[in-house]
Amino acid sequence: MKPFTIHKGKVAGIDRANIDTDQIIPKQFLKRIERTGFGKFLFYDWRYIDGEKPNPAFELNWPENGGATILVANENFGCGSSREHAPWALQDYGFQAIIAPSFADIFYNNCLKNGLLPIQLAKEDVEYLLRESKKADYELTISLEKQQVYDDHGFVRAFAIDPYRKQLLLKGWDEIDLTFVYEPYIAEYERKHCPMP
Repeated sequence: MKPFTIHKGKVAGIDRANIDTDQIIPKQFLKRIERTGFGKFLFYDWRYIDGEKPNPAFELNWPENGGATILVANENFGCGSSREHAPWALQDYGFQAIIAPSFADIFYNNCLKNGLLPIQLAKEDVEYLLRESKKADYELTISLEKQQVYDDHGFVRAFAIDPYRKQLLLKGWDEIDLTFVYEPYIAEYERKHCPMP
């Protein structure tokens, strides 16, 4: 994973509640064994008409949302199944952070484990961001170290994150990487307690 420290990026908004993981990445695309290549199928049923033509009514197809790296949505984002493919698809599309008033627990944890930052803000703050996201080139800056989200117009909000998860994201580590940090201690323990015959 890449370390997440400070990110400034364009914001795209999808003003919908209860966006489930089957909408984020439909089940027919779950046969891939890699973590990459899912971005083209993100929100597939909403993005395309008959699976081919881009749907002009869907927010991510609007020209002003091209290149967005921060997604703002409404309550209960990522509900439904526990598929890890949902954060993979969001990341592969280009998103580095998701902001919503609430997230489904499993989705939230899957994001953190895969280096995608889920940020929970108050409903009124999300409504402000959804309105601002309709403006061309609206950007936010996210500082994970300071745990703040801010724009260039005076909006500044703090967000909460588990300190353990924060440190892993700042370093760009997953839990396997963390195990390698303790490898010398593990080896020493094995040398003392599990001698070779």
